Amino acid sequence: MSFETVKEIIIDTINCDADDIKMESNLRDDLSIDSLDATELCMALEEHYNTTIDEDAMVGFVKVSDIVEYIDKNVEA
Repeated sequence: MSFETVKEIIIDTINCDADDIKMESNLRDDLSIDSLDATELCMALEEHYNTTIDEDAMVGFVKVSDIVEYIDKNVEA
């Protein structure tokens, strides 16, 4: 599972408290991530995992768990 890595990327990219980042955390409601933050986060994820996240997938990211599941399914370890 990629949760710890995704959590670190969120912490490094978005100014939020590490204790607020849980699998069930809503990106907008719990972490206050706006569209600009979401774009920056996706760019950071793409850079870290050396991959491209398609726009449809990015729009579907509502919770931290959505990101983790996407990474686990689509990125080779």
